[in-house]
Amino acid sequence: MRRVGDWVVRMIEQSGYLGVGFLMFLETIFPPIPSEVIMSVSGVAAAKGQMSLGWAIASGTAGAMLGNIVWYLAARALGIIRLKPFIDRYGRWLTMDWDEVQRAERWFRANGTFFVFLGRMLPTVRSLVSVPAGLLKMRFKTFVIASTIGTAGWTAALAYAGYTLRERFNEVDDWIGPVSNAILATMVLGYLWRVIRYRPAN
Repeated sequence: MRRVGDWVVRMIEQSGYLGVGFLMFLETIFPPIPSEVIMSVSGVAAAKGQMSLGWAIASGTAGAMLGNIVWYLAARALGIIRLKPFIDRYGRWLTMDWDEVQRAERWFRANGTFFVFLGRMLPTVRSLVSVPAGLLKMRFKTFVIASTIGTAGWTAALAYAGYTLRERFNEVDDWIGPVSNAILATMVLGYLWRVIRYRPAN
């Protein structure tokens, strides 16, 4: 993580706001690049007077939103209907059948805005939110508004943490890392539980 952090520091020092936006775009497309480090380093740079905290947050949000929109449009172009043969064949390992997909679609129409907003502020989950939103054809305007608010909240929290902690910005990852691992473990255990208990509707 320290090696990644050093690379992020150099990129932001050399490219400023453009570097922050570009790194957050990459983080959204390729999740192993951690937003926790990117925005924390941006906050440290703001604390040193190298950039404005507000513009750093805006740049990070814009970069992440560009990546979010790319995933949304790709998933929307694919569409859930094209996945029906795959779901019918591998439903057990996906832990869903087509009836459940249709129920999920109805649930998403009613609760999708909150799902996207909250998902943007959860480690691990935040990079995946665009896919169901696109597949289930959530209204683009609604997706952008909910995603932007959630993403801005996440980037602002991380940047402010870096701004406050300064050279101790690695403490941000020390706190968020276990949370991310806990969420990932919960997702894996939940998946295994669904595989074990899976019973197709028909």
